[in-house]
Amino acid sequence: MKYSLSEENYLKAIYHLEKIAATGVATNAIAEQMETKPSSVTDMIKRLSDKELVNYVKYQGVTLTENGKKTALTIIRKHRLWEVFLVDKLNFHWDEVHEIAEQLEHIHSEELITRLDKFLGEPDFDPHGDPIPDKDGNIKRTEKKLLSDLDKNQGGVCVGVKESSPEFLQYLDKKKITIGTKIKVLGKEFFDGSMVILVGKDQYFISKKTAENLYVQTN
Repeated sequence: MKYSLSEENYLKAIYHLEKIAATGVATNAIAEQMETKPSSVTDMIKRLSDKELVNYVKYQGVTLTENGKKTALTIIRKHRLWEVFLVDKLNFHWDEVHEIAEQLEHIHSEELITRLDKFLGEPDFDPHGDPIPDKDGNIKRTEKKLLSDLDKNQGGVCVGVKESSPEFLQYLDKKKITIGTKIKVLGKEFFDGSMVILVGKDQYFISKKTAENLYVQTN
C-alpha cells in the first residue's frame, strides 16, 4: 500500500523516537520532531491508527505496529541508499545529501530500490555511518561507543555521527574527521570533558559536545 509523503514522514519520526522512548512516544515529542502543533499530530495519529500503522494508548503514547515498523524501515532504507548514491556516484559531500535524500525516499518503485541497492554493491552503511536496513528490514549492528567515553591514550576509528546536521559535518571536515578516520585521545579534561585528540599527524581540541556526537570502534 502507498502512503502519503506526510504519513511516511510521521512513521519515520515515530520509529526514531521510539528507539529512545522508555514506553510509547508522546504526542508532544512527535509534534516537536515534526515542527507542528500537537492537534495536528493527534489528527495524523488517528489516520495512521485507522490504517493499522500505529497503536495509541492514552498516557502511554504511540507505538508502531509491525506493518508501521516495516514501512518506516523501508523509508529509512531508501533514504540511506540514496545518500550512498549521491556521495559515491554523484560526488556530493556528506553534508549535502540529507535534504535531497528526504525527497528521494518517497519514490515508491520497489524495483528501482532493488536495482539501486545492487548497483551500489548492497552497502551496509550510509555515508554518515548509519546502518542500511536490508529488503526484509534487518539491520546490521556494530559494536561502537561514543568518543566521549574513551579515556586518555585510548583510540578508535570513527564509524558514525550521532549529529548529522550540515553544520556539524562541516565542522568535522575542518578537523579532518570522517567515517574511517583514526582518532586517538591525547588528553581529557576532567572538569568539562573536553579533549585533545590526534587525527593523522594533527592535534585538535574538541569540546565535550563534539565528543558526544562521534561514534568510534575501539582498537
